[in-house]
Amino acid sequence: MEYRFLGRSGLKVSALSFGAWVTFGNQVQVPEAKKILEGALKAGVNFFDNAEVYAGGKAEEVMGQAFKELGTKRSDLVLTTKIFWGGQGPNDKGLSRKHIVEATQASLKRYQVDYFDVIFAHRPDVTTPMEETVRAFNHIIEKGHCFYWGTSEWTAQQIEAAWGVAKRLNLIGPLVEQPEYNLFAREKVEVEYAPLYKEYGLGLTTWSPLASGLLTGKYSKDHIPEGSRFALEAHKGSRERSLVEEKLGKVDKLKKVAEEVGASLAQLSLAWALKNPHVSTVITGASKPEQFEENVQAFKFVPKLTPEIMDKIDEIMQTKPTPSKVYRE
Repeated sequence: MEYRFLGRSGLKVSALSFGAWVTFGNQVQVPEAKKILEGALKAGVNFFDNAEVYAGGKAEEVMGQAFKELGTKRSDLVLTTKIFWGGQGPNDKGLSRKHIVEATQASLKRYQVDYFDVIFAHRPDVTTPMEETVRAFNHIIEKGHCFYWGTSEWTAQQIEAAWGVAKRLNLIGPLVEQPEYNLFAREKVEVEYAPLYKEYGLGLTTWSPLASGLLTGKYSKDHIPEGSRFALEAHKGSRERSLVEEKLGKVDKLKKVAEEVGASLAQLSLAWALKNPHVSTVITGASKPEQFEENVQAFKFVPKLTPEIMDKIDEIMQTKPTPSKVYRE
């Protein structure tokens, strides 16, 4: 396993990590989770991603119980969660000081741990003053509930605003952003955030490297494997947006590039994301141990992504963003 620093910090995280979204608490319960996590740990994974909203909190319970039963040493783990959607009450959503503090306490209880390594603001909250949010994350750090805080799916402007408050008040700013990043979604990581890497040392923990499974090549317009993500009713909208002729055609062409380097399409797609030097860790998911065993082999294909191969990928995808594009949001 390769380990990278999380942004401009001394925290080392596995370049491939494991996330509980969709699977834990829904498709996967504690017995299966133990097998998957045990395999991930043996492969050297130390970064594990979760959120209060995943399976209504059950994902945190399943992951926490699985680690407890495995007897994993806490200091060997980099545990994270994300806060924004916590329930139906008027104060159970957003990034108010009340919700950040209460959600942190609730997540710690579900996980059965004393602290998180990183807590993310799962989405920006335009209804709460930025100063309140920044102060609240610093409060939970001071209380020892977490060591670092970050953002997820924030704009560059919002991240800069948070850093502006932090600098003015001599507080800790967001260390890391968690955006979607894959061969279909590139602009935020490659263009919008570009000034932030040098200015703030922003790290990235990217999600959906396989575009919800589309970049595994297992889907076609007429074939959706039973038990797969797109077979779930909750992902009907994503299924309809993804399984379209244009995207499926690109996936078929990518399979030939994967064959050329000796990789599966999933391994090629993961290696492509790992090749970006600004990515601290690529979050993967799995409902079966063998899926993660295949994914972790992606490392050996990173050196095979030569400039010529990268050009072939770009020619097929036609998703490489224009560097000169400037965002004003």
